[in-house]
Amino acid sequence: MEITDVAEAIRWQADHSEEANAPCTARVIRAELALLDGKTATGRRMANWQGLSLEDALPLRVAAGFHYLFLSGEEKRLEPVYAGLTTDQKTIDRIVSELAQMYDTRLMPWLDSPPQTNEAGRSASIMAGLLWLSQQLGPRFELNEIGASAGVNTMMERYHYDLGGVCTGPQRTPMQIKPEWRGTPPPQSEVEISSIRGCDIAPVDLSDPERALRLKSYVWADAQERMARIDAAISLASTNPPDLVQQDAGDFVEEMLAAPQEPGVIRVLYHSVMWQYLPQATRERISRMMEAAAAQATAEKPLAWIRLETNRATFRHELSLRYWPGHANWVMLGEAHPHGAWVNWTGGA
Repeated sequence: MEITDVAEAIRWQADHSEEANAPCTARVIRAELALLDGKTATGRRMANWQGLSLEDALPLRVAAGFHYLFLSGEEKRLEPVYAGLTTDQKTIDRIVSELAQMYDTRLMPWLDSPPQTNEAGRSASIMAGLLWLSQQLGPRFELNEIGASAGVNTMMERYHYDLGGVCTGPQRTPMQIKPEWRGTPPPQSEVEISSIRGCDIAPVDLSDPERALRLKSYVWADAQERMARIDAAISLASTNPPDLVQQDAGDFVEEMLAAPQEPGVIRVLYHSVMWQYLPQATRERISRMMEAAAAQATAEKPLAWIRLETNRATFRHELSLRYWPGHANWVMLGEAHPHGAWVNWTGGA
């Protein structure tokens, strides 16, 4: 599926948000159609976007700007919209148009970069993948995340998970992750994370209140559980920040693969809902490097690749992995809600 028309992209994103149980956010996104009238610089830039694709997530960039105005306490006119009290689309169109004209210069910079949707709920799928992989290769892991944003999922060793009744991770933690589990539970295996680090081209410092608020702005207003998870992540990062570096994903993977590997520890590359934002050349580079490293993997020094990414044909978020030596082809373990509300586990069947 390819969308190159801005109006069509806005309608698609609104429909997609509604299907993901975010009707309030969907209405705000749909109101962005009214901005294409050219009355604001933000609207004109949207209307004339060059090389538009769904991967740009253009409507979500603008929606985050509106949400920021609300979360900062600066603008309350969207409060009844986000609360689901105002549902008339024409009324919301008018509110959004008024705000766009009033805050035009403030909204424009939100178009400069794609959303940073750093969602702890997605790590439930990654942890389920580790439980499955533990049965194949062993329980000890060295985890390396690309596209880590604020490093919310680069702290997953500090989270407690209840995955269909299979529990793992420390119990005394503010981050309790319990998605609706569909299918059989994952294996009741041991997972020992010996190290965990991540990278991002523009990492977010959760100890900076302004940067943390910007990150929260990308969370859909309907998703109060997600807001609570961001707050829990901020609390954990304030006492012990994630090991996060500002670096190109390709360079990070190259350094990861070149570093000494402890025998008996599985080296894992993982990522969630970020592959689409990487340049094609970077994707190809990472794939080539992983293939080359896979040829050198041994039972003593295994390698694995876990991903939770969007299938661009079906727009489903699929959990899959490869590991070496053992299984060079992608193993499909299940599908998940885009923000971790549920996991549909198939376990490679």
